[in-house]
Amino acid sequence: MNLIDTDIILELLHERRHEIGAISIITLIEILRGLEDRKRVKVKDLLEKSFSVQSLNNETIITYCSLYRRLKKEGVLIPDADLLIAATAICRNMMLKTHDEHFTRLVKFGLKLAQACKE
Repeated sequence: MNLIDTDIILELLHERRHEIGAISIITLIEILRGLEDRKRVKVKDLLEKSFSVQSLNNETIITYCSLYRRLKKEGVLIPDADLLIAATAICRNMMLKTHDEHFTRLVKFGLKLAQACKE
């Protein structure tokens, strides 16, 4: 099962398509924070029924910290939310499906990327 990044979920919602997979709790938050209050509960329920929502655990937090330190040392940080999503995929041995190119920097640290192409 793939972990599906926020950009892909937004694309699926916009195109009214579905794909089997999982999402990080971070993706759920990123999507919900941009919605009007009146739509938030309905969309949250839809996402939770449609995807396996992966929470943060101790292993994810430790992996996130390791990724952060490595990228900081290289001088090429990426957003914290994306690092948490990547750490979630790494810890659960899932492939991350995304259009965001900056995730390619994390392949050398164990992130596996699924091909994400528009249908």
